[in-house]
Amino acid sequence: MERQEGCKGCSASVQVSPEKLERLVEIATRGRETASEEVYRQRIAQCERCPGLQYGTTCQYCGCLVAVKARLLDSSCPYPFAPKWS
Repeated sequence: MERQEGCKGCSASVQVSPEKLERLVEIATRGRETASEEVYRQRIAQCERCPGLQYGTTCQYCGCLVAVKARLLDSSCPYPFAPKWS
């Protein structure tokens, strides 16, 4: 299977500052059950090694910011061949 270049709806000019990313995580997780710090760090480590990570922040397979997706307890990895975490 050929690797898709780019993610759903993004361009290389899309960059999210650490401050904005932190704020987006805060907004997205408000009132929702979140993963423990240990689980979050494990998930992020998997995402950082994934070929689908783009711009250091975005999942190519679902278009989500990985910091948000990894923080939500009920999230799962969208990697199409074998999810890296659940």
